[in-house]
Amino acid sequence: MIQKYPIGLQSFRKIREGGYLYVDKTESIHPLVNSGQYYFLSRPRRFGKSLLVDTIEELFSGSRELFKGLWIEDRWNWQEKNPVLHFNFTELDYEELGLGEALKVMIAQTAAKKGVTLTAAGLKSQFKELIEKVSEKGQVVILIDEYDKPIIDYLDNIAKADEHREIMGNFYSVLKGADKYIRFLLITGVSVSAK
Repeated sequence: MIQKYPIGLQSFRKIREGGYLYVDKTESIHPLVNSGQYYFLSRPRRFGKSLLVDTIEELFSGSRELFKGLWIEDRWNWQEKNPVLHFNFTELDYEELGLGEALKVMIAQTAAKKGVTLTAAGLKSQFKELIEKVSEKGQVVILIDEYDKPIIDYLDNIAKADEHREIMGNFYSVLKGADKYIRFLLITGVSVSAK
């Protein structure tokens, strides 16, 4: 049977349910998610980072049916699920709203999807509260894709890029003190460092 190539697809679910060709990378994913807690992955565009993030989200969400026939199927505890906070910075509307406000909107939308009510006002406090409240259902998996896009988009405007770097540094600083709430953290982007 000839399978379709998943050109441009970044959704593990769409690839698996749509009968597309999938090169099984779950044997490499297994030690990644079991041997460490914090990872940063910097690779060029079109390198499969978003698909990796999406695959890890489905794994921790317990979507066993998507992994049928793959290496990891019989090597994963499907009964144990972790709440996943998946942030894709390509979806942020920072051009229109400004980065700080766009991050607040993203956090509010994520909280609503997770059935969590936030009371904090500031960006940093809201992110911290989101992690803490979602972790009441189990240690949290945090997946941040294209973390550096709000900076890279403004490389021709150094003042704006620096402003975004400052906002993001404040946003990410929450993670340092959230150890006990986090099961796994993966941040991807195309640049080595934004701060």
